[in-house]
Amino acid sequence: MALQITGALGEPDLIRLPWHLPLAEWPDHHLVDLPRGISRHVVRFARVGGTVYAIKEISERFAKREYGLLWDLARLDAPAVEPVAYVTGRDEGLDAALITRHLQFSLPYRAVMSGTLRPDTLTRLLDALAVLLVRLHLVGFYWGDCSLSNTLFRRDAGAFAAYLVDAETGEEHPMISEGQRLHDIEIAHLNIFGEMLDLEAGGLLHKEIDPEQTADDIVNRYHRLWGELTNDEIIEEVDWHKVEQRIRRLNLLGFDVAEMMVRRKVGTGRLIVRPKVVDAGHHQRRLLRLTGLDTEENQARRLLNDLDGFRVAQGLRHEDEAVVAHRWLAEVFQPTITAIPVELRRKLDSAQLFHEVLDHRWYLSEANGGDVGLDEAVKSYVDNVLVHKPDEKALIQE
Repeated sequence: MALQITGALGEPDLIRLPWHLPLAEWPDHHLVDLPRGISRHVVRFARVGGTVYAIKEISERFAKREYGLLWDLARLDAPAVEPVAYVTGRDEGLDAALITRHLQFSLPYRAVMSGTLRPDTLTRLLDALAVLLVRLHLVGFYWGDCSLSNTLFRRDAGAFAAYLVDAETGEEHPMISEGQRLHDIEIAHLNIFGEMLDLEAGGLLHKEIDPEQTADDIVNRYHRLWGELTNDEIIEEVDWHKVEQRIRRLNLLGFDVAEMMVRRKVGTGRLIVRPKVVDAGHHQRRLLRLTGLDTEENQARRLLNDLDGFRVAQGLRHEDEAVVAHRWLAEVFQPTITAIPVELRRKLDSAQLFHEVLDHRWYLSEANGGDVGLDEAVKSYVDNVLVHKPDEKALIQE
């Protein structure tokens, strides 16, 4: 059978990779050394034409299936890695391969750790994973192998955003059943308990973290979020402000309410309120619409806060918000990023850099007893913080 690459190829040179060799034996000059999570398959990162791809060796049947599932998730705008192609017809005895685009600035959970996994870092990872699983279930996707190892994390202001990286066991349905949903949670509990025990055995788990309690925590976090998004709420007819409170709580969780279903409870004067359609990315969409910046949700919230502060400081309360956003980009955001040396600018994405500069400015101003200004904050951040940070982007050499 002849070699065949099937997919939406944007890089024809992918066919020039040494597909006749087992992935574990590929020459180093094709590969990029990036942090890898634990996988039952051989996974390597290859650089082609200035782009980094993740390549997984897997049977032909599962390569085709996972490729299709990842495209389904992409169409649903679910947080997952981007499928590129699958490769069949390699030399005899070699499995097929699945190609996905490397998610820049993303890290497997082990790479997020510094020394040992601190309780507050673990809490943020679990929050991100719970949001990911809820978002998948809302679009009818059954994961079947939810774990920290099958997830990539990107820094999102002070939190993390989680992305599915392994859809091999997934199933797409018009609507997920209660049994599938609970089984997914049960698998997540078991997997995370095992991962925590593994970290503990390797001396990488903080002494205050209990493996079983951590596994219980992800279940509890998931159920709280799912309930907030889907449970009926009974309110008195006159308490309409409670409807607004419900919407605000959902927005703070990163979800937008596209429609509310309100119906009267038979035989009473009460109303039943339930979010009928929910989607994630309330702040992301507003920032993208105003500025063209495509960021994570918490980054978008932080940048919008700064934009809104700029509006007030410049006396632009009554100006069109699109005009204000254009001025903020030109006068605040872009000059801040440009002031950072190019070789250091590649360590983090621009939205994260801006967020960290704002944080640094706040700490400096607290110590100084007054605002130190953005210029001084940028210089201090570069000299004292950024130079010591690891590079979280795949550095591509032409």
